[in-house]
Amino acid sequence: METPKSEEKSARPDPEELKELLEKEEPSTTTNSAERSSNTSRDLDFLYDIPLQVSVEVGRTRILLKELLSMSEGYVIELEKLAGEPLDLYVNDRLIAHGEAVLVGDKFGIRLTDVISKSDRVEKLG
Repeated sequence: METPKSEEKSARPDPEELKELLEKEEPSTTTNSAERSSNTSRDLDFLYDIPLQVSVEVGRTRILLKELLSMSEGYVIELEKLAGEPLDLYVNDRLIAHGEAVLVGDKFGIRLTDVISKSDRVEKLG
């Protein structure tokens, strides 16, 4: 027998459900810390292996098509951000944090200076 559409549960967790898991109140003091850690771990295990697209934005600007077509090596595009302003860290196209560029060996990295609160991040999921 098929489940009616209204009763089918989406594969994507409801933002309210995620918020409850992330902001779960501390269990009673009769539960030991190892058991609490184990319960929290089991509740969130289904989320840990989800791949996420992470990107860092230096700045943005708008250009005309004729500028795009005239670009060649050495062309400079002026961005709206000023030098020294924080970079924006996005996860799946959602702003998560701000930070500054750092060198890690011979690669670029980002040191987070301001992270959006968990509750605000969860609210923006839906």
